[in-house]
Amino acid sequence: MILASASPRRRELLRACGLEVTIIPADIDEARLEGESATELVERLATAKARAIARELVPDGKELLVAADTIVWDELGDVLGKPHDEEDARRMLKILSGRTHYVSTGVCVAAFDEGEGWRHASFVETTDVTFFELTDAQVAAYVASGEPMDKAGAYGIQGLGRSLVRGIVGDYPNVVGLPVGRVLRELDRLAGTDLVTKALGGSHA
Repeated sequence: MILASASPRRRELLRACGLEVTIIPADIDEARLEGESATELVERLATAKARAIARELVPDGKELLVAADTIVWDELGDVLGKPHDEEDARRMLKILSGRTHYVSTGVCVAAFDEGEGWRHASFVETTDVTFFELTDAQVAAYVASGEPMDKAGAYGIQGLGRSLVRGIVGDYPNVVGLPVGRVLRELDRLAGTDLVTKALGGSHA
C-alpha cells in the first residue's frame, strides 16, 4: 500500500492493521479556496494528493493508495493549522480551552488494476473534541514540552495532549490522523480486498 503522506501517525495506524506501507508524500498547494468550508477543503486536498501520486506511478500489478489531510476547526469554520511558533501554539490552545472543536480528515483511497487503471473514492470523517478549561500554567507547560509544534490545532491526543481532552464524540483514530476502520472498509469496497478481516487477524485475508 502507498501512503501519500509523511505523517508517522498515519503510517503507524496502517501498520498496526498488518499492512505494509510505502511512504510517498505528495507536494500540492494546500491553500484554502475562497468560500470553501473546512470539510470541503480536506476532501479536496486529500483527492489532490492521491491524484498527484497516481499520475507519477504505473504500478506493476494491483496497488492500493491512501491519501489524507486532517484539520482542526471551530464553530465559526476557522481552521487551526500547525502553529508557526510557541506563541501561536499558546494562542490556539487558549481558543480551544473549555470548548468543543472539530477534527475532520479528508481521505481519498485509490486502487490500481491493469485492466481498469486507477479508481478513486473519497470521504470526510469528523470527530467532535471537547477540552477542559486550561490554566495559563497548563498551556505553558504543554507548549514547553514541544509536542504541539507539529500538530494541527497545537495538540496531539495520542500523546501528552490526552490530558487536555474532556471527551470526544466520534472516531478516535480520526483525531490521531486517520479514520482507519472506515479507510479499510472503503478500500475493501473499492478494490474487492478483505483488509478488515486481515486487520482483525483473520486467516483468509
